[in-house]
Amino acid sequence: MARQVIFWGGTGHAKALRELLQHSDWDLIAVFDNNKSVQPPFADVPLYYGGEGLRKWQGERGNDGVSFFVAIGGAHGRDRVEIQEFLKRQKLMPGIAIHPTAFVATNAGIADGCQVLAHSTVCAEVQLGEACILNTASSVDHECSLGKGVHIGPGAVLAGVVTVGDYSFVGAGAVVLPRIRIGADVIVGAGSVVTKDIEDGKVAYGNPARIIRENVTGSLRDRACPTRSSGLS
Repeated sequence: MARQVIFWGGTGHAKALRELLQHSDWDLIAVFDNNKSVQPPFADVPLYYGGEGLRKWQGERGNDGVSFFVAIGGAHGRDRVEIQEFLKRQKLMPGIAIHPTAFVATNAGIADGCQVLAHSTVCAEVQLGEACILNTASSVDHECSLGKGVHIGPGAVLAGVVTVGDYSFVGAGAVVLPRIRIGADVIVGAGSVVTKDIEDGKVAYGNPARIIRENVTGSLRDRACPTRSSGLS
């Protein structure tokens, strides 16, 4: 019997995530998005807007036994984690999604809400925190540790024993050398080669990667998170 699931987030990442789930026994029954300009991403699945839409959906059918994924990619790890925590408080269950073409070591640890997309690699003793995204063809080598809300972009490579702090984003095609520590709220630009540790709250890019500026959006606590701006709590 198919497991019922909803998405929060109705743009491009939702389309990639649904393709992943089509290889499993998940059945997508609703999509939610805070942005009322977003059009329904799927002709066969209803789209609801914000907290009001969620309450309407809950009133119509309840949410017993329904799982969810937060389908928000990019450098929005903090929002992804906050929304996941909110949906858990609504008695919805976070799922774990792994594409059948991905490799995941048997001793890797994968927390709730993680999404491992096509052709990704999760090697021995890797630890993924809650709501991580490993995008298409990314590679996370042995003994790496990723905090909650981390996003590793398409084709990016983390060599062995790399640590990535909460909410950080490693862009497409970037390479992080072994035993590097990337702090929390960091953005590593696409195609960068990280040869030295990066402290919290920085934006870095280039080959070798250099710190360019502070990650202001990643460190603000009063920005318009989708949960807060839609009346969710």
